[in-house]
Amino acid sequence: MKINVIIIDKKGKDNLYSGLIEHYKKIAKPFAQVEVIEVFDKEISKAHDISAQASQKSYTKALEKFMHSGVNIALNPSSKEVDSHDFAKLLKDSVQVNLFIGGAYGFESDFLSKCNNAISFGKITLSHKLVKVVLLEQIFRGLTINHNHPYHK
Repeated sequence: MKINVIIIDKKGKDNLYSGLIEHYKKIAKPFAQVEVIEVFDKEISKAHDISAQASQKSYTKALEKFMHSGVNIALNPSSKEVDSHDFAKLLKDSVQVNLFIGGAYGFESDFLSKCNNAISFGKITLSHKLVKVVLLEQIFRGLTINHNHPYHK
């Protein structure tokens, strides 16, 4: 199984969270190959100076190319909230899952409609870097639920 976490975020080492990100990628290896793909370009940067709507359009343009084969799931705060078991079901029996974390202005409805699912981990606002860690932990937790591993207990 392959799981891609695609996030609108500037590339580069994040010393605060990078150790945790690598930790979750490593411990998930027996169950799935997990990759984090950070996407940020000049178009997104310029759009941030224009408007929220322009920013959302630039996110869609940048992320659409990653909507290849597999299940596409957007993390969207106003979508249906899921718990760990619900999330595990989304991963179950998939060959490839692409999980999208939008930019500061979220996703436009056009992008969300192209995804197979849109989910929320709750109504609180988290930084992109922290949401990446939370998502990676939930990926590992979901994989362990699906494989009857004792981590979830």
